[in-house]
Amino acid sequence: MKVEEKQIWAVSPSNAAYHFGTSGLSVAVATGITHPLDVLKVRLQMQLVGQRGPLNGMGQVFVQVLKNEGSRSLYLGMTPALIRSVLYGGLRLGLYEPSKYACDWALGSTNILVKVASGGFAGAIATALTNPVEVLKVRLQMNPTSTRGPIDELRRITSKEGIKALWKGVGPATARAATLTASQLATYDETKRILTRWTSLEEGLYLHLLYTTTMNSVREYGCGHSEYIYNSSHGHGKNPTHVATRI
Repeated sequence: MKVEEKQIWAVSPSNAAYHFGTSGLSVAVATGITHPLDVLKVRLQMQLVGQRGPLNGMGQVFVQVLKNEGSRSLYLGMTPALIRSVLYGGLRLGLYEPSKYACDWALGSTNILVKVASGGFAGAIATALTNPVEVLKVRLQMNPTSTRGPIDELRRITSKEGIKALWKGVGPATARAATLTASQLATYDETKRILTRWTSLEEGLYLHLLYTTTMNSVREYGCGHSEYIYNSSHGHGKNPTHVATRI
């Protein structure tokens, strides 16, 4: 069975395309639903480094945004967010399985270390390629009074700050994505393998809930600090080391 899997991935790019398409679409749908929460998260992170005044909780920030800026502000940066979700989600999850099976083909193993390495590689590559879209999204989310669209904002960033500004924060972003994807997908794979092997649970909704809960708990524990620095450096347009020092 293992030999057959290797041959499928070696000769069938359609499988990789399938993973890319379904992963990207899934992440895009989730992004569309949860985008207002992402705007609030960015605002909360920005205020901690002095951009939005005194510290407030999520409820206070939500009320302030609605009162001062209107409900439209909860969807600032939606266009680049959706573009990024398709590309990042597709690459991150779409590269994981091919990477894992390539390691299996080369090393004859898909143990936990191989899964961690495959997840880290997939997350790092996906983030490095999509960092400009993330920078654009955060800048739009932090400028509710701006009348510029994504294209105009992109032109403004490149003309005033240079093309390198689109990769500001790429260091912590890559570290965060590598850690997140490695912990998330490796935990998912291993939890699923352990539960199906050592318990009577069968493939289905209950089993999926168990290992996705475990996966997300590991992910949030491991990636919170890097995400904070990551969004702060994007919003301020400053070096991540400078942001970390201020924090």
